[in-house]
Amino acid sequence: MKRVGQAIAAGVLSLGLAACSAGQTGSQDGKADSSREGKAAELTVSAAASLKDALEEIGRRYESANSGVKLLYNFGSSGTLQKQIEQGAPADLFISAGVPQMKALQDKQLIDKEHSGVLLTNELVLIVPGDSQAGIAGPEDLLKEPVKKIAVGEPKTVPAGSYTQEVLNGAGIWDKLQPKIVWTKDVRQVLAYVESGNADAGFVYKTDALTSGKVKTVYTAKEAAGISPIEYPAGIVSGTKQAKEARKFYEYLSGAEARDIFTRYGFGLKSP
Repeated sequence: MKRVGQAIAAGVLSLGLAACSAGQTGSQDGKADSSREGKAAELTVSAAASLKDALEEIGRRYESANSGVKLLYNFGSSGTLQKQIEQGAPADLFISAGVPQMKALQDKQLIDKEHSGVLLTNELVLIVPGDSQAGIAGPEDLLKEPVKKIAVGEPKTVPAGSYTQEVLNGAGIWDKLQPKIVWTKDVRQVLAYVESGNADAGFVYKTDALTSGKVKTVYTAKEAAGISPIEYPAGIVSGTKQAKEARKFYEYLSGAEARDIFTRYGFGLKSP
């Protein structure tokens, strides 16, 4: 009788554990399904700092019409963002302020060539504080005595800095201005320096200057001044785990609604 009782008890315990195990598995599966159904797809967009205002507005519009998508932005200099992607940082789309940074990633097969191309254009401008009395009307005036500090993006990582170097080299004054130059991490930092009066002048994109009421544009660089065309390519990162949603947002960026917003912020348009 004692052995029979032990066998019955063991059987009951075994059934109880099996039932408990089945209940836990069902609960985990249900939770996972709920999570998959309720969680929005997150897209990380690594984009040039000069795109911040336009892309944030575009993001709000896009998310309101696509509740299943959450856009996460990573703004910075194009060269820095390029390095981050090369080093495996999470990103689904990349929008650069320069073609070389995009091409470098394409050459390493880190950008989907079938879903990449020039999206926007821009212009390089020279800005000064709104109350400036330095008499700056063009690059040559930066040599004047009253001008002590000129904010410029680091050419190796900031496309605007590279364009600035082209313009100042074309004017034959790049080397002469080196003692006055204050290097910055991106064009938004250039804008901040000039706005605050910590720099007497700086080179930014036209779109950056338009966002501020504290600076004025005194010169616009044209291709005749030795500057390369300023183009913003966009592309889907090859390693994206949200390929469908990435393609959908990529296509939206060249659509009518996004183009209207880009135009309002001063960008020129191209279709990728």
